[in-house]
Amino acid sequence: MNGETTTTLPRPQVSVWQRRWGRLRRIYRNNFVPFIMSLPCVLHLFIFAYLPMFGIIIAFKDYRFDKGILGSKWVGFYNFKYLFSSATAPRITRNTIVMNLIFMSTGILASLTVALLMNEVQGTLRARFYQSAMFLPYFISYVIVGIFVFAFLSVENGIINHWLAKLGKDPIAWYNEPKYWPGILTLVNLWKGTGYGSILYLAVMLGIDPEYYEAAKIDGASKWQQIWYITLPMLVPIIIIQVLLSLGGMFRANFALFFNVPQDRSALYPTTDVIDTFVYRALIRLNDIGMASAASVYQSVVGFVLVVLANWAVRKIDPDRSLF
Repeated sequence: MNGETTTTLPRPQVSVWQRRWGRLRRIYRNNFVPFIMSLPCVLHLFIFAYLPMFGIIIAFKDYRFDKGILGSKWVGFYNFKYLFSSATAPRITRNTIVMNLIFMSTGILASLTVALLMNEVQGTLRARFYQSAMFLPYFISYVIVGIFVFAFLSVENGIINHWLAKLGKDPIAWYNEPKYWPGILTLVNLWKGTGYGSILYLAVMLGIDPEYYEAAKIDGASKWQQIWYITLPMLVPIIIIQVLLSLGGMFRANFALFFNVPQDRSALYPTTDVIDTFVYRALIRLNDIGMASAASVYQSVVGFVLVVLANWAVRKIDPDRSLF
């Protein structure tokens, strides 16, 4: 106006790094409290999960206590070659995979069944009693569980052999017969872990909108139809997550179960010796830290590959169901 010209000042140039830094500051400022709350967990994960990864190099060294980790001689893949060239490697790998597949399938099925039954329990006191009774075995140490199992399977004074004697059958030397132990360990694992595993499914069921069931009742759906068409589809995401996590731990067996319940009997190694028990014996009896580390690295790498492949397969089928 009035012949005067207005000039606009040029905006200061903001670099890409400045924009990113500003975005990070905003995220930090808006989520300061959650960051502080998660800090102990992050530190725990860093100290006990990431820092120990430095010890992976032991698997590639001829470790000696007097020289330490860095001073020990590099041997490359010799420890892995020694591990896989022995007759033990196929056995412990087979046992670990087979037993974990059995545990995964039976565990998920049993936990899901118990959760479905618990969801139908009417009455607060009864529900609490059943939940406590199913949850209690989870807190019992495997050392105590091993004593319980021995009380049932002892040749001289075992309850099972006592029943067999009453039926006119010969007693069985359970701790000398490997063929029985996949079933025994499966039963022990179900008894101890089903109650704990059912809590997760039960929590998801309690979060399902009751209006779904009310609408199904109006349409004349039976209880089984409500479970099949409403409850189970709602549980599919958590079941997939559980399967993926189980596959990730496929090569990491429950050491306490496989060591304490069979009582480390050498006669049972054909069916009860897994990678974790082998690593323990390699450390305690053979004092071969390099080979034990090689077996542990083998577990971790294969477990990681299994999780990635399983998640990839889920993404191909239904991307919304994948873990990442």
